[in-house]
Amino acid sequence: MFFVDTLEIEGLGNRSYLAGGPGGAVVVDPPRDIDQVIAAAARRGVRIAYVAETHVHNDYVTGGLELARVTGAHYLVPADAAVSYRRVLVHDGDDFDVDPAAGLTLRAVATPGHTPHHTSYVLAEAGRPVAAFTGGSLLIGTVGRPDLVEPRLTEDLARAQHASAHRLADGLADDVAVLPTHGFGSFCSAGQSAGTATTIGAERHRNEALVKDVDTFVADLLAGLDDIPAYYAHMGPLNAAGPAPVDLTPPAPADAAELARRLAAGEWVVDLRARTAFAAGHLAGSFNIEAEGQLATYLAWLIPWGKPVTLLAGSPEQLAAAQRELARVGIDRPGAAATGGPENWLLPGERPRAFRRATFADLAAALAAGDGGPAPVVLDVRRAAERAAAHLDGTHHIPLHQLHRRSTELPDGPVWVHCAGGMRAAIAASLLDAAGREVIAVDDAFTSAPEAGLTVVTG
Repeated sequence: MFFVDTLEIEGLGNRSYLAGGPGGAVVVDPPRDIDQVIAAAARRGVRIAYVAETHVHNDYVTGGLELARVTGAHYLVPADAAVSYRRVLVHDGDDFDVDPAAGLTLRAVATPGHTPHHTSYVLAEAGRPVAAFTGGSLLIGTVGRPDLVEPRLTEDLARAQHASAHRLADGLADDVAVLPTHGFGSFCSAGQSAGTATTIGAERHRNEALVKDVDTFVADLLAGLDDIPAYYAHMGPLNAAGPAPVDLTPPAPADAAELARRLAAGEWVVDLRARTAFAAGHLAGSFNIEAEGQLATYLAWLIPWGKPVTLLAGSPEQLAAAQRELARVGIDRPGAAATGGPENWLLPGERPRAFRRATFADLAAALAAGDGGPAPVVLDVRRAAERAAAHLDGTHHIPLHQLHRRSTELPDGPVWVHCAGGMRAAIAASLLDAAGREVIAVDDAFTSAPEAGLTVVTG
């Protein structure tokens, strides 16, 4: 009897899988921190026989090479992937015996589209396919985006995605489970996945690649592509070169004087506490990215690549979890760290900074007041596609990932900053606060804006 265990990588919106039987298992698309994979195999009491990559990843640093080294597993990598380490070259149609006694085999299926070399893997029991590990090919209701490799290849890869999705659907029965790596919040997904589980049969009726003709699919896919996180440019080369083993030992502790020195040197000091706590009081010059949000995605997207980062956490546990998440995107060693709260991080006589949090109803009241002071500057920090769908009339727009270098474009006056739900607005507010602006973070759902009497323009 086979099993499939799902390893959720929530901060990145990805999944990894451990699958097999009593005599052996395969790990598909493992994360950088392989200790959790080894622990999952230990709980099952199984030997990891194979580690399989569906493609060279653009959104996170793989743990595959190190996991194969530590466990002695065969490392399966698509043959056409340009990497610089030893591996088993995987070609279309190759079969691998995961657990021969249980009749479990793994077949490679070429599914180009997300990357030119993308490969899916079909797990079969006694010759009957039971699960398809589809990586960035066939996702839940959508597919992996085709624009992460090379702009000149995007349209060709989009067409390849359509063909690959049909190849999987045509070759597998309706009850075969579809187990993608991307699509649970990852920016590698071309669209929003609907739900958390699916089958080939379900995808036949709802997946955009399977219900649209190729020309319509490609046109819609290309029109809907959104911004690419800047750090993606570094993930592919890291994975191709062969990532080093991860180091999760605690970073050097920093006292108030050390924090002041790092701020004065222009380093990034990032407060991981909840946005409510940060707004109420924080170290001047620090930025806020909540540990419980998409920490790795947004910090890696915003920070100039390679700039030292110091972490401020409410507890040692929060710090350790954040360090683990950041290692998954190549931010391996924080320069320093401190735990506690502002009372632990301020120099003698130094006072914490603070700013207001508000709702869209508060914003509507401020716009209507006209009290003779500076007019409120309303800043939308959502991505371009979100704003194109609906936005507040008369507002400024700078996507969060561009704000650090474009904040001087904003006119004078208090800045009311909003996003879709409050998390990105809090990050933006911290950036503006560190730059000395008076800022109010709108911590509210954008759907509340019309109810507050604000004019929403839809397009």
